[in-house]
Order: sequence, then C-alpha cells, then structure tokens
Amino acid sequence: MHPLKPAKAVLKNIRQETADVKTYTVQVDGAFSRELSPGQFNMVGYPGVGEAPISFSSLWEDGCIGHTVRSVGAVTAFIDKLAEGDELLLRGPYGKGWPMDIAKGRDLLLVAGGLGLAPLRPVIREVLQSRDSFGTVSLLCGARNEKNLLFTDEYEAWRKKISLFLTVDEAVTGEPWGHSVGLITGLLDRVKPDTAGTCAFVVGPEIMMRFVCRGLMLRGMQPADIFVSLERRMKCGVAQCGHCQHAGFFVCRDGPVFPYAQVTGLMDGML
Repeated sequence: MHPLKPAKAVLKNIRQETADVKTYTVQVDGAFSRELSPGQFNMVGYPGVGEAPISFSSLWEDGCIGHTVRSVGAVTAFIDKLAEGDELLLRGPYGKGWPMDIAKGRDLLLVAGGLGLAPLRPVIREVLQSRDSFGTVSLLCGARNEKNLLFTDEYEAWRKKISLFLTVDEAVTGEPWGHSVGLITGLLDRVKPDTAGTCAFVVGPEIMMRFVCRGLMLRGMQPADIFVSLERRMKCGVAQCGHCQHAGFFVCRDGPVFPYAQVTGLMDGML
C-alpha cells in the first residue's frame, strides 16, 4: 500500500454522541490495512474539501472501523453534513499508538478529558476482551457537563470489569448528578495508583494533560510510566510536510502517543 494513497470508505452508521460530536462507523475497501492499533489515527477527508487527523474510536468490528468527530472546522463541518451511505476517503493508519504491551500485566490508569475518551475507547475494549491480562484498571473521565460525556450507553458494561469515575465542570441538566463536580485532577486521589506497578494513558486538552501528569508524578509515578497523546497540525501523516514538527519530533510519525518523559518541557511549555 502506498502511504499516501487514500482508500474509499462508506458510512454505514452515524451515531449522535453529543450536540456537536458524532461517531462515524465506516466500511473500508480491501486496500486498507487490517493492522490497526489503539491510539493511531487516519487522515479523513474528501477531494476539494481537505483532510483532518482523526483517531480511531473503534478498530475492526464487523468489517468496519470507527471515528468520533467534533465539528470544529471546514473538514469536520463537511463530514457533519454527510449521511449513511455517503463516501469518504481515508489515509492511514498512521503514528504510534498506546503501548498495550507495556500495560499488560500491570495496573492501568486511563484519564480522558472531553473528546479524549474517543482514542481511549479501543483501549477499553481491548481490556474488556482480555481482562485477565491486566491488573486493576481505572478510568477517570471528565467533561464540561453531563451533555458532553461520550459513549454513555457503554458505561454500564465498562463498570462490570473496570472502575469508572466521572466528573464535570458543572452539572446543568437539573437532574441529580451522582458523581464529582470539578477538575479531573480531583479524581486522582480516588484511585491511589500503585506507583511502581501502574501505567497511565492520558489524553485530552494539553493543559489538562499537563496538570494530570504533574499530579501523577507528585503521587510518585515516574514520567516513563505515563503516556500522552498529542494532535498538532498534522497534514501528511508521513513526516514530510513539517506541519506537526515540534521540538525535534514529528507528531504524526513519532506520536501521537508519547511517553511523558519524552515530551515534558517542550519549548512552548504546554507539557
């Protein structure tokens, strides 16, 4: 497969997650790789419109893959107007995903802010399918409010095998909210990770990741055991255009998942 040759994908299902987020389940033609890893991404787009880097929110299931997309720009606004049966073009898979091999046999802490739950969803599904391969697994999930939480219909199944902790910046629906209100860092003391035997995957807004990672280190975790996912200005996916070059790294090739020890102290101070 040529790394820049797109594959045709047909939209088989569109699920409204929140007011501005949808999950698109697509069936891809035979030219697309079957070797996908949680945390990798595709370049998703359409001729004449452009492309956007979108992480996988589900890997191969019933011959389809999933992307969860927020409508925030020209490409995603175009995708937002599509209907089931319409076509998209995909390039990928690109990048390095979550280090599942490192996590196996250890406790696993997953921390997701907002749309950051989407690239962790394949991790959760792999954990559920191979539960005995992991120790204690905890998911901390934060959002602006209850209306912005993703995949809420799956929480009950997740809770049967992992611990799930939710928090929102504010509760707005008027319905009883039986979970935390406040920053996601406030949930770290709820899990009390075994600092020597825990691996952490963190994804969300960069400022959130910075404070979560620092909070974990203050509690004794080593930067080499914490992994973050970055998404910055990716255009080609193969480290040729330079748009995502940052402090000596190409996010599309060397990431988007990095050990925190590798990216802490980047020149702009974000992490």
